[in-house]
Amino acid sequence: MSSDFRSSLAASPTYHARRPTIIRLIEPEDSEEHVATFSRAVSEGLCSEPKTLPWTYLYDEEGSRLFEDICKVPEYYLTRTEDAILRREAESMVGGWEFGPDEQELTIVELGSGSAIKTQRLIEAALGRFCRLHYVPIDVSPTALEESARRLTRRFPALRVTGYVADYWRGLERITAKASGPRLIVFLGSSLGNYDPGPAGELLAMIAGTMRPTDRFLLGTDLAKDRAVLEAAYDDRQGVTAAFNLNLLRRINRELGANFQEGAFTHRATYHPERGRVEMHLVSSRRQTVDLPVSGLSVPFAKGETIHTESSHKYTLETLAHLASTAGLVEEAAWTDRRGWFRLGRWALRQD
Repeated sequence: MSSDFRSSLAASPTYHARRPTIIRLIEPEDSEEHVATFSRAVSEGLCSEPKTLPWTYLYDEEGSRLFEDICKVPEYYLTRTEDAILRREAESMVGGWEFGPDEQELTIVELGSGSAIKTQRLIEAALGRFCRLHYVPIDVSPTALEESARRLTRRFPALRVTGYVADYWRGLERITAKASGPRLIVFLGSSLGNYDPGPAGELLAMIAGTMRPTDRFLLGTDLAKDRAVLEAAYDDRQGVTAAFNLNLLRRINRELGANFQEGAFTHRATYHPERGRVEMHLVSSRRQTVDLPVSGLSVPFAKGETIHTESSHKYTLETLAHLASTAGLVEEAAWTDRRGWFRLGRWALRQD
């Protein structure tokens, strides 16, 4: 930033907190479209072999709240480790790349923003560099989005917030059509790890397709490590992760009228190094049949049969480099913790 910009920022008047703007691009949970889509996904997953349920449906309002609790348990090192890196390196992450000399506003776009607690490190650092800052969070939880937006505008009165209740595709499509100036697209928490390699590559390519040479992509990823550390992180002693996983059955009962008996399933998390991922399953503790009235299905379960609900991929430097290259991106800077457990990389469009 030029000295003139810094002087104008220092001389700027006291700001009053702006009211955040929240835009809904997906249907509410009680809409006919949502129920039909949810019912179809559940039916197809439970009729497959082995049985699965889409991980995206873990994050209803209760699921999002439970995930925030997971981030606080001692075994779940990811949040604390990533936050420590952000606290130490946020200023480097929001600067150090070239864009037009007249650009005074940075837009930070966050995918899966949740509570945005860690993102505050980037916002604070960016407000020290730019005259104006626009924060654009994208999340499927309207409650989490509204609460975090209000909290951020109270803490940072100069901040402009426009939140999108949307999936990543629809949110980025809308932002691409509107935003000008340099953008930092942020994807924290190793959330990319929920996607299998193929869909992960497709998501990264879609993100790259929205970027311009002046934009950057900041990606947080969990790295491969000891089995005991990983399995404990996804099966904590307090049982918060188990409650998070079982909440999916409660949601199916509530929204689709199914009759899952929560006490007849248990949570299991297992690391598969050959697949590079931790898998979460719900395990049937007895022979049983679950009815799905909306779909007209009765689904039998054998004792010990599982439903695969979520995967969390753990990365190596080689797999990250391959993902970047396939998407047309290149890593220009990276930051990690002293143990090498977690990595934040800033990627740019590859200049061929």
